[in-house]
Amino acid sequence: MSELVDEILACTFCSGILPHEPRPVFQFDKNAKILIIGQAPGRRVHETGIPWNDPSGNKLRDWLGVSKEEFYNPELFAIMPMGFCYPGKGKSGDLPPLPACARLWHSRLLAALEHQPLTLLIGQYAQRHYLNSTYKGNLTDTVKSYLEYLPGYFPLPHPSPRNQNWLKVNPWFAETVLPELKNQVSSLICK
Repeated sequence: MSELVDEILACTFCSGILPHEPRPVFQFDKNAKILIIGQAPGRRVHETGIPWNDPSGNKLRDWLGVSKEEFYNPELFAIMPMGFCYPGKGKSGDLPPLPACARLWHSRLLAALEHQPLTLLIGQYAQRHYLNSTYKGNLTDTVKSYLEYLPGYFPLPHPSPRNQNWLKVNPWFAETVLPELKNQVSSLICK
């Protein structure tokens, strides 16, 4: 396992494509109870090398009902983004994750897991990739249908501050989905 982690940390596959030096950011343990698959690290996460170490991470931890200590315990939470390195800035936020990471690393990391964790699919990139034909065509309908994907997957919107409008327009998320998410997470990390 440590060889695979070292191999990912040393990856430079996208060095000619990224606007900066590659810095893969992830967290992994073969015994993780919950797997978080998000988009790609943001600028702040790239700088610190700590996954979800930004306002989006604060919001995500609030949604999950966990402390930083719990969140950064790899035996509780594995973090495997669609793109392991910061892709750079676009016109309306960060660029999409580069597809190479999922092809290179996801199947190898998933194969290293001792058991099937609850997998949180954060954002449309992760949902499209992992839900395939069961993806509802857009993030809102997919998240609304979260019960259809349990117990394996739990689709979520990205907790970015840029998504405040989505949260306002979709109050059912806070009223219905978040309590179920917290219940699922609590039942797994308290075992």
